[in-house]
This record gives sequence, C-alpha cells and structure tokens, in this order.
Amino acid sequence: MAAAEARHRARIEERLRELGAPIPDESAVELPTWLRLQASLAPLHRVLARMEAAEQDEITGGYKRLTGDAETDQLFASIRAEEQSHARSLRGMREPGPPPPAATASPAQARLDRILGRERWHRTGAGWISGAIYGANDGLAAVFGIVSGVSGATGGSNLVLTAGLAGAVASGLSMATGAFLAERSEGEVGAANLEQERREILEHPEEEREELSLFYQLKGIDKNAADLLAEKLSEDPDAMLKVLAAEELGRSAEGAGNPVQAAVAAGISTFLGAMIPVIPFFWLRGSVGVLVAAAVSLIAHFLVGAAKSLFTLRSWWAAGLEMTLAGVIVGGVTYVGGLLFQGH
Repeated sequence: MAAAEARHRARIEERLRELGAPIPDESAVELPTWLRLQASLAPLHRVLARMEAAEQDEITGGYKRLTGDAETDQLFASIRAEEQSHARSLRGMREPGPPPPAATASPAQARLDRILGRERWHRTGAGWISGAIYGANDGLAAVFGIVSGVSGATGGSNLVLTAGLAGAVASGLSMATGAFLAERSEGEVGAANLEQERREILEHPEEEREELSLFYQLKGIDKNAADLLAEKLSEDPDAMLKVLAAEELGRSAEGAGNPVQAAVAAGISTFLGAMIPVIPFFWLRGSVGVLVAAAVSLIAHFLVGAAKSLFTLRSWWAAGLEMTLAGVIVGGVTYVGGLLFQGH
C-alpha cells in the first residue's frame, strides 16, 4: 500500500511537470509528533479506522473533483480506483468477519474469511501503557469526587485529608488487583488459543498451510511464492505457530503480558492520579485548600484526557476538554451534595 501511494505521488508529480506547475517539497511534509505517538500506541483497529477514513476522504474529495483538464481528470480517476481498493483492504483488516460481496472480494480474501470463520476463538489484547493512563483517570476522578464531597460537608477540615488518603490507597489496591486478575485471565485464554492453533497445525496441516499462504497473498505476494513460503514454514511447526499467532491472534507465540507488570502499572498510576486532589490538603485547609485542590485536579483532568487521546485517536484538546468537563461535573455535584449534609 505504501508503494502504491509512492507511485501515486510520482504520477501526479509527472503530470505537474507536464503542466509546468511547481512540485511541492516532499521533505516539507511531516507528521506532527502527537500523531506519530498515536500511531505507535493506539490499538491497531483504531489506527486502521483512521487510515480507512483518510482513504475515503481522498476518494470523495480531491480525486473526485474535476479539474477541467481531461488528462488530469483521467489520472485522478485511475488513482481514485486504487484508493477504493485500499479502503476495502483496510476495512477488511479492521473488521474481520464474513466475506465481502463477490464483486469486491479477492479470491484469497474470500477463502481466508471462510477459514477464519470456522476459528472464532481469536482474540487480541491491549498494552499496559493504556491501562496505566486509564488507571490514573479512574483514580483522579474517583478521589476528586470524594475530596469535593467531604470538603463541602466539612469546609475543608482534616477529614478531607483522611478521606482522600483512604480513597487513594483503596483505589490503587483495587485497580492493581483487577489488572492482575484481568491480565492473568487474558493470558490463560491466550494460552488456550495458542494450544488450539498448535493442535490445528498438527491435525489439519494442509488447511493451515493454505491459510498461511492466503495471508501472504493478501500482503501482495503472488500465489506461487506464497505457497512456497507456507510450505517451507510448515516444515517447522513452531515457526509456523509463531507466524499464525501473529497473523490471526495479534499476539506473540511466547505468551501474553505480565500480570505483575500490569498490576504495578495500574495500581501505581491509579494511586498517583488519586493523590493529585489530596496533596494540597497536606498544607492547606478551608476554602483555600478546596480551591487549590479543585484547580490542580481540573488541570490534571485535562492532561489525563489529552494522554488518553493517544489511544482513542481523538484530538488531544477535545479529549482534554471533555475530561475537564467531566471533572467539573463530578466535583460540582459531590461538593453540592456535601454542602447538603453539612452539620449532619
């Protein structure tokens, strides 16, 4: 696909030269750092969805507009047809399932979908980095609500610090325990899936060989070469398992994530996020402490929301503002609730 995009650029540059038009400097085009981080950290299906959307924008946008020059319009129509093929390929990678209509599906894709349709146990997992960010989000939101409510009820007394510390510790331990159990359960499911794949290689070697060949064909390798690669890999079942695990399960054959690492990352990040609204009360009391804690917490809400956009692929400022608004609502509602209980 990248090679096809390079060919598109070369064809457009050639046409620009023929028309005597200036050619944009390729080195001047660079992805923003935030987009590069999103591409590295976000789940694959979200990255594929964004790529598909970009292809659709080109199909319905620039390449569809008529320029008034017949030769240029013909060039754009040709490129547009290839972009439509790219969009279909990305959609197929993002949404595995039943075969697409015969008019658009390649024989390799149709056959592969039929094989994978019989293997419904494939699963994928997320990384611990996203878990850490979401843990910080949960800890911050939960304890900010506790601190706001107790502040409203007590006017910012020492009880706020006590309640906040208890909430931070409880949130951190709860998140660590949950992350450990979830990661271990995912590892057990993944190990079962790998064992199932291993049995299929031993019991149905011809079908697994064909499946592997079809994966290679969908990557642009011709059928003969793909069959040869699959045949060579099938001579080593362990090597074949590694490739099929990566293609079908989206995971390594060596195993899943580390439950202890996931627990430590989630627990510490949740505790640190939860401590943000508590820290000002180590030195401040009363309304001043409440205001400082609210300001610090809302800034933290924005930063955590922006960090979450690395995985959701939303714009960082929109994600940050949304998270800040959520913090305002949580803090406001719990503070007012605390005021209602003041004196009881």
